[in-house]
Amino acid sequence: MPRLCTARARAPARTRYGDPVSTHTPDGLDDPTTSPFDVAKKAAHQIAAATGVTKHDVALVLGSGWGGAAEMLGEVVAEIPAAEIAGFSASGVAGHGGTIRSIRIDHDESSETGEGAYGHDRYALVIGARTHYYEGKGVRRVAHGMRTAAAAGASTVVLTNGCGGLVPEWEPGTTVLINDHINLTADSPLEGATFVDLTDLYSRRLRDLARTVDPSLPEGVYVQFRGPHYETPAEVQMAKTIGGHLVGMSTALEAIAAREAGMEVLGMSLVTNAAAGISPDPLSHAEVLEAGAAAAPRIAALLAAIVRAL
Repeated sequence: MPRLCTARARAPARTRYGDPVSTHTPDGLDDPTTSPFDVAKKAAHQIAAATGVTKHDVALVLGSGWGGAAEMLGEVVAEIPAAEIAGFSASGVAGHGGTIRSIRIDHDESSETGEGAYGHDRYALVIGARTHYYEGKGVRRVAHGMRTAAAAGASTVVLTNGCGGLVPEWEPGTTVLINDHINLTADSPLEGATFVDLTDLYSRRLRDLARTVDPSLPEGVYVQFRGPHYETPAEVQMAKTIGGHLVGMSTALEAIAAREAGMEVLGMSLVTNAAAGISPDPLSHAEVLEAGAAAAPRIAALLAAIVRAL
């Protein structure tokens, strides 16, 4: 049984109402004079102390519908309330967990040498306490999970989400590999003169590897809107016109932060509904959760198989 553990100048972050986020938080993450990477290192040390795992190999952020994958990865070594780790807080969004888990990944019996059947144990850091941009906590907190994962040793991150689909053939329940994104938040997790190449942000190598598990996986461009309101039909048509296939409210900012931190990124979307105007039906968060629950067993098994193959 898992044990429950207790434990560069920039404009100040603002809430969704335009008010400055307090810089007097105990972890200091909202203080523009504090390096967000220092807070991430502190969080990584706390995770190592709480879990007994000095290095995690891969990180996962599980969006709507993806939560069941964690149980299929292997043995849960430890589960930590997110609020007890520097820079994290319990998720404020229904359908998202509020914990950070360390999981010993089941060995891949097909591996011949090195990691896998006869190699050393590998560990996954599962971040269930995703901070969404629309929560108004500032982009540093959106990026904090990625910086912490890298500080904890992860070289690969799997970012998942539930999203609206713009391709009529992609019915609810379709899993899509992200091959690029369009960031419409008008924000970035990068601070100062930090120039990061995003040409191959969503790793082709990892997409090819995912297709060794399921060759039928399609791929497309994910468009992140600010939220929390759903997109209008006109905005969906704009996204389609500029090259988008999927719309949602997460992932892009995290992927940029992951690249800056040096991690290889695999992005996967679960189409939970047709985007506004693609279907005549109105949108609701309950629909997203329902579609995610229906697809959960299948996508959990798929994601677990992909992670074991990494």
